[in-house]
Amino acid sequence: MRLSRIPLLLATVPLAAGLLAAPATAAPAPAAAPSSGPDRHCAGEGRIDVPGAEEQKTACLDDLTTTGTTVSGHTNVADWEGLQAPGTPTPSGVPGIQVDGYFPDSSTSNTNNGWDHDSQFVLRVPDDWNGGLVVSGAPGTRRQYANDFVIGDRVLARGFAFAATDKGNNGAAFYDDGSAPGGSIREWHRRVTQLARAAKVAVEQRYGRAPRHTYMAGISNGGYLVRWQLENRPGLYDGGLDWEGTLFRAAGPNLLTYLPTALREYPTYAAGGPGAEQAERRMLRAGFEPGSQFLWEYHYGVYWDLTQRVYREELDPTYDGDLEAGVPFCRPGTPRCDADYDYADRPREVREAVRSVQLTGRIRKPLLTVHGTLDTLLPPDTAGRAYERLVRRAGAGRLHRSYEIEDGTHVDSLYATYPDRLRPILPCATRAFDRLVAWVEDAKAPPASGFVDRPQRDDLRTGCSLQQ
Repeated sequence: MRLSRIPLLLATVPLAAGLLAAPATAAPAPAAAPSSGPDRHCAGEGRIDVPGAEEQKTACLDDLTTTGTTVSGHTNVADWEGLQAPGTPTPSGVPGIQVDGYFPDSSTSNTNNGWDHDSQFVLRVPDDWNGGLVVSGAPGTRRQYANDFVIGDRVLARGFAFAATDKGNNGAAFYDDGSAPGGSIREWHRRVTQLARAAKVAVEQRYGRAPRHTYMAGISNGGYLVRWQLENRPGLYDGGLDWEGTLFRAAGPNLLTYLPTALREYPTYAAGGPGAEQAERRMLRAGFEPGSQFLWEYHYGVYWDLTQRVYREELDPTYDGDLEAGVPFCRPGTPRCDADYDYADRPREVREAVRSVQLTGRIRKPLLTVHGTLDTLLPPDTAGRAYERLVRRAGAGRLHRSYEIEDGTHVDSLYATYPDRLRPILPCATRAFDRLVAWVEDAKAPPASGFVDRPQRDDLRTGCSLQQ
């Protein structure tokens, strides 16, 4: 019999910042659709019928950005809180239609909209449409509104329609959906594909024509999904933005190859004494970036332990027997302790589970990656740089640009704690998306992959240049 489920601490998992418990306020009853004509406010609202949705509701809104939806109850701040630096400006005043709904699913961890139902999605279609669509999967274990601020607001302000999914499972026990090892992650693939196809049809219902271009954008686990979709479902998209995507490789690197080292060595490093220097060297050899040491205490307490345990439970549930996601913050030597986990010694079935969700680098549409040099959950050596090498080995380097953002870390909210040592990545991700669109639509190739220096004069919450 399994032990009771562990609580979700703060923000977690590859990313991401955790779910807080409060559900979104239910959307108001849909406003009556205006008469006809593509330029009328919320025209075509009554024609939108998302293919495959088991449930949907529409609303005619004066503002689809978080500036408006936070007030009207058409977002859940808990889904996206903590992903941006405090004080980051955001657009406003984008009128249009919002569609909330869910696809058939048997799991029930998502309580947004008053529904106890997973595979929830949100679709926003602005009145002033530029002909494009952006699709996104939630980061970490968050839900469908998680990208509202960092991605949705910015693309909506440019005239794109925006669609996002909760990936089909949520929360710290996302692995507990009855599937085989790796099955919850494989569901992410299906749910993004399902939404992309359905959103294209729904957008055509609203505007009378299909999107000219469709992009995918995501952060952390959402960035992993951008990569996976461009490798495996390239016909659905014209390009993608990968913001510090997670990397799964059966032969490594993956989360299970380096996080146990952090769990074993960090307490010794933090305690000081004769073993501290050796513990630090072991962590650096495992892939953690030199200069990131000031972030280790926070990541040990908030990210590393929970991330290791829940993703190990998803990919290797037999390691801890009847326990559910192991023993929090256990010390080496504790029975079934994740600090003692050795991926290389685990049965072949574990590597097969990882192989079922691994990336290959064989992207078939343009992809731009941004990754912070001080990312301490997905260090560049185990994620961004490793994926760049995969892409080159796969012969797809001409389709990829990778930018390392000096002093960026996994979540921009930490900038408020260390304003002299960190910088938000959001401005660089926004510039990278602009570069992606210009590459796809205007044949303007972006700068070569490389290092993006910390601005000296710009407001770090808004400034970033990808000029090289």
